[in-house]
Amino acid sequence: MTGAVIRVQLERTRQRSFATAVDWPGWSRSGKTPELALAALAAYEPRYRAVATVAGLPLPAGPLDFEVIETHEGDAGTSYGVPSRLAAVDSEPTTAPDARRLAALVVAAWSTLDRIAASAPEALTKGPRGGGRDTSKIVAHVRRAEAGYAPQLGVKAKLPDEPSAEEVAPLRRELLDVLERPSDGQPIAKRWTARYAARRIAWHALDHAWEIEDRTPR
Repeated sequence: MTGAVIRVQLERTRQRSFATAVDWPGWSRSGKTPELALAALAAYEPRYRAVATVAGLPLPAGPLDFEVIETHEGDAGTSYGVPSRLAAVDSEPTTAPDARRLAALVVAAWSTLDRIAASAPEALTKGPRGGGRDTSKIVAHVRRAEAGYAPQLGVKAKLPDEPSAEEVAPLRRELLDVLERPSDGQPIAKRWTARYAARRIAWHALDHAWEIEDRTPR
């Protein structure tokens, strides 16, 4: 039986590949090969399904079919570990309902990170070489990164090294104000379009939320 179709973009380099569900901001996973990236995307469906539900935009029920609609050669960002290639669909205009939907999924990604971090211990399991940030450092990293993303949306921002939830809230409101506006699909201020901005911001929050979850001692 055929399930609902999830449109996927692939970006690939010799070191790493990313599979991204282009209609579902934040649902993007990597692997050494495109095939492994697709397998990781499918494996994270239950986790992303919970995020979409928080946004009030549940994924289709039943089995899902992943349809690769675009494949691109990645760049240095891809190799480093970031889904950095814009897809053709990222340049599609956003209507008012589209814009509200993108913003809702970004908010759900932020709230997922906040929820997971709040219930996690400060000290997380280290990697094989002892590396990895602990919980508060991960949360601070995500918040500071959003200040770095802000110019792509035409927003000026400066945050302290370890911003609190109260300190990052005005910035996030400004970012949402931009994402909630209908767009013509062109870059907002620099390179990012509204659709790409939403999926990049949501991916970063969820990637680290799931990292905290996976590194919480059992």
